Amino acid sequence: MKNILIISSSPRKGGNSDTLCHEFERGAKAAGQHVDYVNLADKDLNYCLACYACRNNQRCFQNDGFNEILELALKADVILFATPVYFYSMSGQLKVFFDRLVADYTAIRADIYIFITAWDPNKDHLLSTLEAIRGQTRDCFEQCPEKGVLLASDVTEFGEIKKHPECLKQAYEFGHNC
Repeated sequence: MKNILIISSSPRKGGNSDTLCHEFERGAKAAGQHVDYVNLADKDLNYCLACYACRNNQRCFQNDGFNEILELALKADVILFATPVYFYSMSGQLKVFFDRLVADYTAIRADIYIFITAWDPNKDHLLSTLEAIRGQTRDCFEQCPEKGVLLASDVTEFGEIKKHPECLKQAYEFGHNC
């Protein structure tokens, strides 16, 4: 059994990227995997202070729930990062999470999946967000292969992803086959 960590960074529970996360979760659970689901909007994550105390302590001294998520990431075999696009980049919640990984990112060993949703009908406009995320997952995480990317464009309204059954199916299959 694999340990799977889903990190949803949407502040809208049940929104488009969050819905895709739940499909991934449903697929993973159907395959008998253990799933931890974290919605960053539920966490009170502080910004990185660039104090580098974490380099000495191996953990951030801020007591805001980040270290709890970090422990899940360190034991994960698979991590899904999901974000809506805000002004051509990832959500602030996901960026703050990535910034807080400064002391421990090289210890993460997991297969990586990335889900991105946006109102923009041009899927190419999601590529800058994908590359920003890959700056962390490809360039910082060592030995963490990218196993799947789902780009869902033209989903403007809350829950509109449900009108895109091909995206829901792909999310489920990624989870089921990870």
